[in-house]
Amino acid sequence: MSQTLTLPSNITQLIDTKLLMTVFVLLAIGGMMVVSTSIPYAEKHIEANAFFFIKRHFAYLAIALVAAYVTLGLRIELWQKYGPYLLIVSIILLVAVLFIGRTVNGSKRWIAIGPITVQVSELVKLFVITYIAGYLVRRTDELQTQIQGFIKPLLVVSLITVLLVAEPDFGAAAVIAITTLSMMFIAGAKLWQFILLSGGVGAALFGVAISQPYRYERLMVFLDPWKDPFGSGYQLTQSLIAFGRGNWFGEGLGNSIQKLSYLPEAHTDFVFAVFAEEFGFIGVLAVVALFLFLFWRGMKIAREALKLQQAYSAYLAYGITIWLTLQALVNIGVSSGALPTKGLTLPFISYGGNSLVVCSVAISILLRVHYETQSELAKSSRSKRRRKNG
Repeated sequence: MSQTLTLPSNITQLIDTKLLMTVFVLLAIGGMMVVSTSIPYAEKHIEANAFFFIKRHFAYLAIALVAAYVTLGLRIELWQKYGPYLLIVSIILLVAVLFIGRTVNGSKRWIAIGPITVQVSELVKLFVITYIAGYLVRRTDELQTQIQGFIKPLLVVSLITVLLVAEPDFGAAAVIAITTLSMMFIAGAKLWQFILLSGGVGAALFGVAISQPYRYERLMVFLDPWKDPFGSGYQLTQSLIAFGRGNWFGEGLGNSIQKLSYLPEAHTDFVFAVFAEEFGFIGVLAVVALFLFLFWRGMKIAREALKLQQAYSAYLAYGITIWLTLQALVNIGVSSGALPTKGLTLPFISYGGNSLVVCSVAISILLRVHYETQSELAKSSRSKRRRKNG
């Protein structure tokens, strides 16, 4: 067991430095933007503590780095072994949050444990991926040949999404559903099954989106935010104004006007709008490029694992990569008015301790997958050299 939990001595030589540096750049941008955006909000809402969110963000960042370091020492087989138990934990937490969760802005998404507040949906995203990756390994033949192999995991994910929508957290439910379907398609689900059930899931999500007046209103506002710019369209119009003020090169770090109580949630869900205002179109392209590079590296790591027949590692890497990239693109799409408003953080950049810690752990798992595949390749290379020399 100690070998399973020990950080290998040669991991620094085999780690994916390109992926690691990409994440460090995103974390640096996140820290910079939290400092830039949170002070006006803190001055208004938290008396005599303008640095409240800054202190908390960097405390969570320290926790995230420690958690990532510990995770790097966990063999991938542990995630495979405990994936079903993590799924059970997810369901228990989702049920618990409906009864004992803390309500913020009409949503029950947080469980308070002493001074710590846990956002359940952030944990659930990772735990569901660990379970689905294991299912795809155990049931590959059934998935590829029988319709029930495709339906079974969707029943589990349906339960998860129903519980998430009950909070309500429609954004997390959509991300989990799309990530799961993508993983199943990569694992070899038949195209007609994928199209049919993807259409069904899409219809169900659309039905949920219009089932409540406030969700329907969000959808209509997304189509024409200027119809009610001082009411339901206020947040989106202020975000669009921030993008417009950014122009090509931005107003400069710290010079945003929209963060001065004009744009709600400027340090959380809409931090990218302030970034666009301060760094302009060029800055926006740079961040999008960073996330696309993260996507490329993650998919490359997954493909390498699959070539070495490390199926669980591959599916886990695919799932994490799709989830993080999808969430980033959704957040950017919402901020720019390309997608309806959803309460999803921008990974590594938005203020939010739970997201920061869980996303850092997820990246650490990707790095571990890369380490194990590179170790296997190194062993194979040494073995070939010995046979050749012998």
